[in-house]
Amino acid sequence: MKRRDFLKAGTVGTVGVAAGALATPAIAQDKVHQWKMVTAWPKNLPGPGVAAQMLADRIGVLSGGRIEVKLYAAGELVPGRGVFDAVSEGTAELYHAVPAYWGSKSKGILLFGSQPFGLRADEQFGWLYHGGGQELYDKMYGRFGLKPFLCGNSGPQWQGWFKNEIKSVDDLKGMKFRTTGLASEMCAKIGMSVEAMSGPAMFQALQTGALDAGEFIGPWTDSALGYQQVAKNYYWPGVGEPSSAEECAVNAKVYNELPEDLQQAVAMACESLYNPVWTEYTTKHALALQKLVAEDGVKVRKLPDDVIEAFGKAAEEVIAEMREDDDELVREITESFVSYRDSVGGYMTYADNGQMNARAKVLGY
Repeated sequence: MKRRDFLKAGTVGTVGVAAGALATPAIAQDKVHQWKMVTAWPKNLPGPGVAAQMLADRIGVLSGGRIEVKLYAAGELVPGRGVFDAVSEGTAELYHAVPAYWGSKSKGILLFGSQPFGLRADEQFGWLYHGGGQELYDKMYGRFGLKPFLCGNSGPQWQGWFKNEIKSVDDLKGMKFRTTGLASEMCAKIGMSVEAMSGPAMFQALQTGALDAGEFIGPWTDSALGYQQVAKNYYWPGVGEPSSAEECAVNAKVYNELPEDLQQAVAMACESLYNPVWTEYTTKHALALQKLVAEDGVKVRKLPDDVIEAFGKAAEEVIAEMREDDDELVREITESFVSYRDSVGGYMTYADNGQMNARAKVLGY
């Protein structure tokens, strides 16, 4: 007997009771959720655009096809910087972006993505999953009706593309520079004129002279956007963003209405992509940098020590201000971040930093 015939046959007695008890959960399990994912990126942009599609696909697989996610690139449904509000308001079910874009909502949000002289990719994940960060992340985004997850990381970003060589802090004063998040505040404190814009817009601004310099991500993504065509000086280290976490945020009402197994499918899709996304960036950044130098005439330059020191002082001022913020939750997030950074950072002196320094002494890299 087919399942539908069995359910129809159960009209009286205990069979009818059994059928009625089974029908509702069975139908609920079969329901397919059609979700719209809006992103802050051009479709399939190397790095974040690719990662967004990977996440959409993985949610579909891990949910057994019960959640179907259609991806809308920046500008297709809403502007890239409009995805936070779109999901908060229910226009779309989830987005893929970075916390660094949402400082206008709360400065506390910015610490979940990147921090000047802050956490590396592995440390960022450690803070959220083992240092109490996820609870604070949930609490902050809950204000906006969102359930957030980290789902990738670019690893160390670069300080960026400069038309002219930088020899001292004075060379940065008044410079029109594109960056985001807390790095914007750090740069402003040493006299830079900071601009916020998308990656593609940064290329045009460099080309027209509206910008003197700017940073986006790293060699793999940056070369795809063509910055090497309009600026040849590529500076490291990217002290403004020692790592940059990518995030997925789901409309909280939609998420809370899911059965527990589908909630876990969404969470696991995000968590399981963190390392694959991060390590793909690392691998492809390395290959892209070789090509930029060998074929495009890019000059890789290190920031002068006095510039790094000036950035460091400015970054300390930014964090100090956040520790005194009027919003208690911002203060709580900042204290948690500082505590984790100082604890793990102290250990890294002997662990990863020690290993990398030893390798550099023997192998030169």
